[in-house]
Amino acid sequence: MNTISVLIQTHNEEKNIEACIASACLLSDTVVVVDMESTDKTSELAERNGAAVASFPFSRYVEPGRAFGLQKIQTDWVFILDADERMTESLAEEIQTAIMSGEFTYYKVPRKNMFAGVKWLQHGGWWPDEQMRLIKISAFESWSTQIHSTPHIKGKMGHLSNSFKHHFHGNIESMVQKTLVFEAIESDLLYEAHKSVKTATFFRKFIMELWRRLFQKMGFLDGTIGIIESVYQAYSKTITYLLLYEKKNRRTVHPLS
Repeated sequence: MNTISVLIQTHNEEKNIEACIASACLLSDTVVVVDMESTDKTSELAERNGAAVASFPFSRYVEPGRAFGLQKIQTDWVFILDADERMTESLAEEIQTAIMSGEFTYYKVPRKNMFAGVKWLQHGGWWPDEQMRLIKISAFESWSTQIHSTPHIKGKMGHLSNSFKHHFHGNIESMVQKTLVFEAIESDLLYEAHKSVKTATFFRKFIMELWRRLFQKMGFLDGTIGIIESVYQAYSKTITYLLLYEKKNRRTVHPLS
């Protein structure tokens, strides 16, 4: 019989970790939490809820710790969850069937992005938002430390039909806070790649992203929340290039670490 674990990456996730572990247990009782130097009760709560906890140096995003986490897995398969994501019963059942088939070594899984925990964004480019999360450990090779990178895995990729949930934006304030973190990272990468930026770039990026999300991907069909999310994504994209402009013209950029 193939065995499976759930791997969760955390940093200061005391508000999410218990619900995340509870959902992970729909799939497996073997839960591994890789905690990146949380200063709250994340690790304590994870252990209290039955997870094995390993420590990894702090990073502003999860990818640097993913390869480390996969080395901690002692089962045949692993499913990767973030703390703000939730396993579903229907997906857990499909995964158990999939890993017994032997046809594929890794799978992409659709993800439902939930705004404030209540609104499923079905348009604007948010669905099906497939993520590479189910991996056969013996097929895993490496994972780049770059933000939003995907792992290198031997073998053949499959696709699951049932989804897991992502509670990705609690409110407008949390959206803006995430922008300050992630777009700073993105602008660092653009700077290191010697990307150019001009005044016209700001207008082009905002207008094109708004058009893509709101009209081309029909974000307006999700109502007010869909419109808010489309405007926010255009804003977020523009912030990246505003930061890039600042780094090219006003201050020294610190290297990524």
